[in-house]
Amino acid sequence: MQNSRIANGLSSNQKRFFAELIGTFVVVVFATGSVVLTVKYSGTFGLWFVALAPAVAVAFLVYAFGKISMAHFNLAVTVGFFITKHMPKNLFPVYLVAEIIGALLGSIFVKYVLGTEANLGANAPDYHFQIPLIVGVEILATALLMAVIMVVVHTKGLWGFGGIVIGGIVGLDIFFLAFISGASMNPARALAPAIISGYLNDLWLYWTAPFIGSAIIAGIYRKKFVK
Repeated sequence: MQNSRIANGLSSNQKRFFAELIGTFVVVVFATGSVVLTVKYSGTFGLWFVALAPAVAVAFLVYAFGKISMAHFNLAVTVGFFITKHMPKNLFPVYLVAEIIGALLGSIFVKYVLGTEANLGANAPDYHFQIPLIVGVEILATALLMAVIMVVVHTKGLWGFGGIVIGGIVGLDIFFLAFISGASMNPARALAPAIISGYLNDLWLYWTAPFIGSAIIAGIYRKKFVK
């Protein structure tokens, strides 16, 4: 009863803040924790687990928080929604701060509960591939995610399957593209383990390509559908 009263006492912006903080926390725990556990137990789980864990988490979170905050949990998605005018300017910093705090708390949780292997699950590309290809694949992965999100938004939930298809594209991107670029698609998910573990080598990639990918799709959507 007391928790209900507290929730009812929050403003709409505060509810959005905590929805994004909690959601990003869960995404980071599942996305990076699955990598940590896979390495910790010598590949027992495999790539399917690394792809499935964040996919399931994102799907459930979209249904849980979609009506509160539109379920971004991703700095690149927030930038995309800002471009498409799906969020007012005053909410932009609210979302950014919530997502960064949530991501950092997620990596701290992983460090002290799950383990420190694989730099806390930090994204890492395979530099056997050429850098333009790596960047291009990361842009593509984020663009595919943003495109699916905009389809869900434009159809007002894709007839109830919004969470499933968004979670699905996250899993598919990781399963088919992570071996090249790491398939982060999410600057917050990349930032937190990099900072907490001290492994900052590849952060440049995940703080450029995902924003480019989401901005491309958001720009197309704004030009075609936003009056």
